[in-house]
Amino acid sequence: MEQSEDDGALNEVVLCGRVSGEPQVRELPSGTTLVSFRLVLARERTPMTAASKQVSDWVVCSAWGARVRKQASGWHDGDLVEVRGALRSRYFRAGERSGTSVEVEMLAGRRVRHADGRRRESLRAVNS
Repeated sequence: MEQSEDDGALNEVVLCGRVSGEPQVRELPSGTTLVSFRLVLARERTPMTAASKQVSDWVVCSAWGARVRKQASGWHDGDLVEVRGALRSRYFRAGERSGTSVEVEMLAGRRVRHADGRRRESLRAVNS
């Protein structure tokens, strides 16, 4: 993934979770198309999280490259998927409001299991 040559930092994310809702195809004002989806991740119990009643976390993922856009747009609510990518901070403006968000940019992924239990798909990397 992305590694900084000067300080050894690495921005690499590997997640396996369930797609929540149907992936959304969006066209940005610039004309760029992306597919975004919410990934729900089971929360592991650790001494730090043991007191919490929250059993899962979620993260928004976005697919920008043609191959991963096509792949993610074929996923469905409840599919178990593996996503490999990098964390991205995004600045946005909506009318008079603005803000930031953090999401995972999907660079490769695969469906581990369909929502109905069928297994399928090998890991596909971005080549757009």
